[in-house]
Amino acid sequence: MVIYLYMAIIHLEKLNYGERKLMKDIALKDVRTFALMGHTGSGKTSLVDAILFKLGLNDRIGTVDNGSSAADYTDEEKDRKISIFAKPFEGIYEGKNRSVEFTFVDTPGYFDFYGQVASAARAVATGIIVIDASSGVQVGTRRAMNCAVRKGLSKGIIITGMDKENVDFEKTVSEIKTVFGDLCVPVVVPTDGGVIDVLASDSDEVSEYKTALVEIAAETDDTLIEKYFAGEPLTPEEIAAGLHESIAEGHFVPIFVASGKIDTGIDEFLEGVIRLFPCPSEVVHMDIDGNEIPPQKDQPFVGFVWRSVNDPFVGQLSFVRVLAGTLTPDTEVYNSVQGTKEKVGALMVMNGKKQTPVFKACAGDIIAIPKLKSTKVNDTLCAVGTDVKCPAIEFPKPVMFQAVWAKTQADEDKIGVALQRVVDDDPTLSVDHNRETHEMILKGLGDVHIDVAVNLMKRRSKVNVDLTTPKVPYREAVRGLGQGHHKHKKQSGGHGQYGEVYLKVEPLLEGDDEWFVNSIVGGVIPGNYIPAVEKGVLEGKGSGSLAGFPVEDVKITLYDGTYHPVDSSEVAFKIAGAKAFAQAMAEAKPVLREPIMEVKVTIPDHYMGDINGDLNHKRGRILGVEVADGMQIIIADVPMSELFRYAAELRSITSGQGSFEMKFSRYDIVPSNITQKVIAEYKKDDE
Repeated sequence: MVIYLYMAIIHLEKLNYGERKLMKDIALKDVRTFALMGHTGSGKTSLVDAILFKLGLNDRIGTVDNGSSAADYTDEEKDRKISIFAKPFEGIYEGKNRSVEFTFVDTPGYFDFYGQVASAARAVATGIIVIDASSGVQVGTRRAMNCAVRKGLSKGIIITGMDKENVDFEKTVSEIKTVFGDLCVPVVVPTDGGVIDVLASDSDEVSEYKTALVEIAAETDDTLIEKYFAGEPLTPEEIAAGLHESIAEGHFVPIFVASGKIDTGIDEFLEGVIRLFPCPSEVVHMDIDGNEIPPQKDQPFVGFVWRSVNDPFVGQLSFVRVLAGTLTPDTEVYNSVQGTKEKVGALMVMNGKKQTPVFKACAGDIIAIPKLKSTKVNDTLCAVGTDVKCPAIEFPKPVMFQAVWAKTQADEDKIGVALQRVVDDDPTLSVDHNRETHEMILKGLGDVHIDVAVNLMKRRSKVNVDLTTPKVPYREAVRGLGQGHHKHKKQSGGHGQYGEVYLKVEPLLEGDDEWFVNSIVGGVIPGNYIPAVEKGVLEGKGSGSLAGFPVEDVKITLYDGTYHPVDSSEVAFKIAGAKAFAQAMAEAKPVLREPIMEVKVTIPDHYMGDINGDLNHKRGRILGVEVADGMQIIIADVPMSELFRYAAELRSITSGQGSFEMKFSRYDIVPSNITQKVIAEYKKDDE
């Protein structure tokens, strides 16, 4: 009964929105796609709510503060009052001269959720960087602009917060130019209680900006530049066309002014997007072989999966950016990455939590497809009979690790599926089972990132877990030579057990691949028992003499022993080999080795002293310092044991303005004082 009712509701919604879409039948040249990007708290979500109101998708402007935002609608976002997920929206704007379809994405500003920004950048043609005038250019601002540049997006800037006290528009523009260059020029400026469209005004107040815009437009075309130098005025159409071309070439970044909270500058921004930014047919998409994907509607269908969501009512939703052709419901498509065919049962346009079925999707559209069986993020869907693969999104690597433990047996039974569901939704999360430490490790971009994942597990899958700091996967090695001897002799009636082994352990030199050497001469140990000794030694290497960690980089030489013609066996020599190895390890000056990570910490200049001091406190070794995009990058080797919570610590030290990445470098010897602590902890756990 519930299913029939749900289908009836969908049918009614389908008629409503589907008819509206078909009646409009928006041409590709009248479609614009963009993502709102920037530092957390810059006002992106407020802008989204105001835009949705302008598009007629909401009857009022929602706000984050009272939980009525149409963009931040999930429980997690309402609780934390920050954006966490990238969310697409689509609506038709009745502009001054024509109707335009806007498809846009709201993205998080918090670094823990940067993967959502990277995904959204693959779904749009334009990146709009949002900057709060009271805060100026921040780390998240730079990160968003860098993302837009790397993805080849057209770029624009919106300054928000001009209604706040003690803000200065000219100062903010000057800072923007200092950081991003003189290619950033206002096209909208604030006035008392409103804004002015620079291109539409002849007032002295904006004459300097207008002259700069005319010069930028003229430089894109020889005819226009000749006309400009001849003193002839450029028409509004010529200026718009020139600026449009300059944006596409990356030579111009328009600056807008808008406020979602007081509904100022929104219309001017939308008109500016129509006038200046590219439509889907002007954006070139390439497959992994470097072939262009034609965006026309009459081409074979190609769509890229940029996000996946597990919806509590519909199930798995795959968000697809249509790059070429047209897709309709009840169509079979080919997943070229997985090598499987998928049946597309329905198409839905998402506006926040509102899901509206549609009859078709064309190039430029972002649609959600429910219940695809094997499709994941980064997959390419294409028309059956074609084989197109799009380049995958490059996501940041995890930097925060936590061990996950089920609270009850019931949770234990469900934890695997629950973890997989959150990982499928977010490629910047990953789960590994560490066989050495016997822990399930959840990896993410920060403590908030992991906390959100745990809460999603609880809400979606009813699984409760505890988080602990992971154990460090130490190794054991030796610095000297050790001798080992063991005679395994056991008599219990009938055949006994007998095997005697002499061996030595020493460091394995670099480049020496032969870790087990058989130096037996004279047949004192028959050849058929040598593999058993090696097997016993190999088993012994799994648990060293200091704290039971795996042993690596040691060379074992078997040089003597005895056997019994009746009682000797493979089992006896295996036991003798393991015991002799343990004795030799204890005598060979065993040491503990720890994983060392190469860390790159990106911070503003004024935090250099604090971060250098903190890294030294963590037993880090500074390797060098670089400068990129106005930020300092400290490169250092730091023990893994010091980094499990570094994402949260760095955020605290830098007030959220620092970030870091790391990769495994090598294993190195642990200082003796730390070794004693590790051994003591091992013995405590073993009791």
